[in-house]
Amino acid sequence: MTALHDLTALAQRDAIARGELGSRELTSHYLSRIGELNPRLGSFITITADQALREADAADSRQASSARSGGHLPVLHGMPLAHKDLTDVAGVLTTYGTAAMDPVLATTDSPLAAILRSAGGISLGKTQVPEFGLSCHSENTIAPPARNPLDPSLSPGGSSGGSAAAVAAGMIPFAPGSDGGGSVRIPASATGLIGLKPNRGRIPSLSGQADLGQFVVAGPLARTTADAALLLDAMVAEPNHRATSAVPGSTSFLDAALRADGTFRIGASTVSPFASAYDIVLDPAAQAAYELGIAALGAAGHDVVDADISYDPRYHEAFQLVWTAALATAPIPPDREALLSPLARDMRRRALGRSAADLVAAVDTLRQFEQQTIADYSRYDLILTPALGQTPRPIGWYESDEGDVDYMKQCQYSPFTSMVNVCGLPAITLPTLTTDGGLSMGIQLIGRPSAEAQLLAVSAQLEARGA
Repeated sequence: MTALHDLTALAQRDAIARGELGSRELTSHYLSRIGELNPRLGSFITITADQALREADAADSRQASSARSGGHLPVLHGMPLAHKDLTDVAGVLTTYGTAAMDPVLATTDSPLAAILRSAGGISLGKTQVPEFGLSCHSENTIAPPARNPLDPSLSPGGSSGGSAAAVAAGMIPFAPGSDGGGSVRIPASATGLIGLKPNRGRIPSLSGQADLGQFVVAGPLARTTADAALLLDAMVAEPNHRATSAVPGSTSFLDAALRADGTFRIGASTVSPFASAYDIVLDPAAQAAYELGIAALGAAGHDVVDADISYDPRYHEAFQLVWTAALATAPIPPDREALLSPLARDMRRRALGRSAADLVAAVDTLRQFEQQTIADYSRYDLILTPALGQTPRPIGWYESDEGDVDYMKQCQYSPFTSMVNVCGLPAITLPTLTTDGGLSMGIQLIGRPSAEAQLLAVSAQLEARGA
C-alpha cells in the first residue's frame, strides 16, 4: 500500500475531499514523520503538534457537516503545510533566525499565513532559515542547521531551505516559501523539487511591491508541478490592496499545469550578471543538468536557441546595496550586535554608513537594469539558465569571518536567480539530473511578465517525459 507521504499533494487533497482520508489521520502521519526525521534533518525549529491536531479535528468536523449539507470546502481543506520562521503565525514564536533579537510571540497571522489558513491549510510548525533570510543556506546559531535529505552532510540551500528539506523528506506535502533573490528556487533545485517564483504583484502577500528593491515574493515548493500550481492557486486567492498587480489568469494555475499546452522559442544562456565581479564557473553537474534541460526541451518540441544577453556591470554593487539596506533599520540592541553573523554584521555596518544618495543611485541602477533586461529577454518566449552554478554545498561551507567572502560564495553558487527578482519576472526551477551520488541538479526557466501558466505548462511537459 502506498504511504500517505508518497501520494502527491493533489491526491491527498482529493482524497480528503472525497471523504476517503481524514485531516487528523493525515496530520498525525506527517507529525510522526517529523518526529522521526527532524532530529537528523533540522527542517523544523518549532513543531506545533497540539495546535495542528486541534485544527485537523475542526477540519474533519467541517468535512462531516459539509457532506451532510452539500457545503463548499476551501481549496486546501485539511492539508498540512509549514511556514518559514520569517513568517508570523498566531500563537507561535518568530525568531527570524537570529540570536541578536529576542523571538517574538506572534499575536496574529501574517497575511500569507492567514490566506493559507483560510484556504484550509494546517500549519505544523516553523522551518529553519538563515539569519534574516539573507543566505543561500539555512544555518544559524539558534538551532541545528537544515540538512539536505539527499545527503545530510550538505545544505538544502536557502533561505527556504528548512521548508524545502521538509517537503523533499516527506515531512509535509508542500510548502510556501519566500524569494528575494532565489530563496524558493535555490533550495528547490538543491533538494529535487519544483520551485516557482511568481511575477511581482501576483501574490498580494509578499507581492514584491512592499520592500525597497521590490524583490521579495511568496511562492510554492512542491514535489510535482501540479502540486506547486495547487498551492499557487491558494496563495493568490487574497484581497489585493495594491494599485498594480500581475495580469490575472483566465484559468487556475492547476488547470494550466494539467493541460501542459504550448511550444515556445526559448533563449538559453549561462551568462550571469555577477560575472563582472566574480569568477562564475559551472561545475560539471551544473553544466550537465543544463545540457540535459536543453535536450529535454527540444524533444518536447520547443525551439531552444542561444540567447544574446548581456548585463549591466554595475549590477552586483547595486543589488548588494539594496538587498541589504533593510539591515540598517533592523531593531537590534547595540549590546546584541556582536551576536550577528559576520555576513549580517558587515552588511549592517555598511548599510548604516551609506547615504540616501547612494541608495537612490543604486535603486535607479536596478530600475534601468530591469528595463533593459526585460527588453533583451523579450526576443524569446522563455529564458533558460542553469538553476545553480554548483552542486549543493557542505554544511558550514559559507562560514567566514568576512561577510564579503560569504556573499561571494553565494553569488558563485547561485549566479542566475537574483536578477529575476530585480526584474519582477516569474521563474521556475525543476530537476533534470540525478548525479551518481544521488544529488539533484536542474534548470531555471524565466517567463515573460505574468507568464506563470506557461512556466507551469512547460515544467509539466518535462515532468511527463521524465526529465
